[in-house]
Amino acid sequence: MRTRPRLFPSTYFIRPVSLGLASLMLSGCFYANTSQAPIAITYPYTEQQRMQAAHHWDVLARHEATRILQRERVRNRDLHISEPDNEALHAYSGGEFERGFRALLTSELVSRGANLTTVPTANSANITFDVEVVEHRDRGFVRPPVGAFTALTAGIAVAAIPYNQWAEPALGLIPAAMLADTTSGNWTHTGNEEIIVTTQIIDGERILYSSSNIYYINAGDRRQYAPNRVPQAPSTPTVPLTDTW
Repeated sequence: MRTRPRLFPSTYFIRPVSLGLASLMLSGCFYANTSQAPIAITYPYTEQQRMQAAHHWDVLARHEATRILQRERVRNRDLHISEPDNEALHAYSGGEFERGFRALLTSELVSRGANLTTVPTANSANITFDVEVVEHRDRGFVRPPVGAFTALTAGIAVAAIPYNQWAEPALGLIPAAMLADTTSGNWTHTGNEEIIVTTQIIDGERILYSSSNIYYINAGDRRQYAPNRVPQAPSTPTVPLTDTW
């Protein structure tokens, strides 16, 4: 008499599988939000302007003059813009920006009725400013401007329309060109050079006013802000000539 093979109930297989899944789920609950090192995240989207024209120096001078004259404790004071200390030159002394910004800030303050003196007096407060040049040497990925990928995709999609509907395929590039003309002026590359311009008003040991502004600059413009930090070409050693007979 033939005997039928014994069949194991399905529960024999379900139980160990269920236990395994439960273990995995519990382990995920305990360790999903842990890490051996902090996870890098990005900052919220922000914008920063690029300073690449003397007009931009004038914009900064107007901004600082407005804020200075809004301060009650410096509005009616005699002010003197300190001259650079030529006897103690440091890495940020000199440059077109220092001379240009001093002249522009002087003009803005005088035109708005501020009391500026040519020499410091016993009752005057000194206006000083400093430029810090920042050079990033190992930057990671920087996200393109908002809408860059959308604009590129839209341009490709629009360029494909005439092949199906328009008689002249080249006309499809017109909408893409219009889109590029509309948005290209808002975008600029994110470089590795930045400056921090700090303007202060000092009365003895007291700081009456302090304002710092950050801008991108072009790498080739560093000489305008920190001429003593521009890399110099290595000098060629000279070998003295000796007379040989």
